[in-house]
Amino acid sequence: MPVYGIFQDGGTLFGGGVLLCIVGIVVLGILVLLATSVRVVPEYQRLVVLRLGRVIGQKGPGLVLLLPVLDSARGVDLREQVREIPHQTSITKDNAPISIDFLWYYKVIDPTLTVVGVGNFELAAQGMATTTLRSVIGGIALDDVLSQREHINQTLRVKLDEVTERWGVKVTNVEIREIIPPRDVQDAMNRQMSAERTRRALVTESTGDKEAAINRAEGQRQSAILAAEGERQSNILRAEGDKQSQLLRAEGFASALQQIYAAAQGIDQKTMTLQYFDTLKALGATPATKYIFPLEFTNLISGFVSSRQEDGK
Repeated sequence: MPVYGIFQDGGTLFGGGVLLCIVGIVVLGILVLLATSVRVVPEYQRLVVLRLGRVIGQKGPGLVLLLPVLDSARGVDLREQVREIPHQTSITKDNAPISIDFLWYYKVIDPTLTVVGVGNFELAAQGMATTTLRSVIGGIALDDVLSQREHINQTLRVKLDEVTERWGVKVTNVEIREIIPPRDVQDAMNRQMSAERTRRALVTESTGDKEAAINRAEGQRQSAILAAEGERQSNILRAEGDKQSQLLRAEGFASALQQIYAAAQGIDQKTMTLQYFDTLKALGATPATKYIFPLEFTNLISGFVSSRQEDGK
């Protein structure tokens, strides 16, 4: 084979290989462009699309197609986020330094403003939260800072929301986690808590003594009432018994009188005279020196004497 023929075949082979490489590079570039121009956006995200540097809107969720080279996109998370503000030293209204850290919760409501309105939203929001915290604490006394945590949370949330609204962000909540007062204030608080516990113990003890005394007095009153009630019932029962006894005695006496009267109906004058003589005999046995005789006694004697004379005849 001539030398010219060999070179001609080699050049053909070389040229074909270069063409294949170029075609492969072009195909790879097309695939890369297609891969970068097709996005799958989840439900909780939105894409802010810029075409040649200008915002054309937000897209998503689902499949989103972008123009290669011309379009660029920034993803924005729509879920509620939480960020921590580390311990910050703030000066209260009464010049007491305290250390406070808190959590703040936010949610993006306008992705476009979040992308074009601020360069680094989280860094800007953190700096704004720090300065807002110091401003709020500077207008509150130390005692109020320790006791009005919910009020401080609400004030911080409102002030932060006023600033972040222009960035398309809504601050949903602010929660102070820890407030660390100065050491001398902590010692004073510990002494105050100890004194308060002692006071509560004394109050509780005195209240217990008071309630015990009231209970004892109430028990004694109830006991006296029960004793008086028992005595009254006893007196009533005793009076009822006396009444029944007197009624029975009166009935017995009346019955005896009736029997005496019935028996007296059959007694004659002589028997009555003999009863008077027995009575006189009993009177004579007494040491008395004066005797009083009823007027009827002479009539009885005269009747008895006349009856004896009749008997002698």
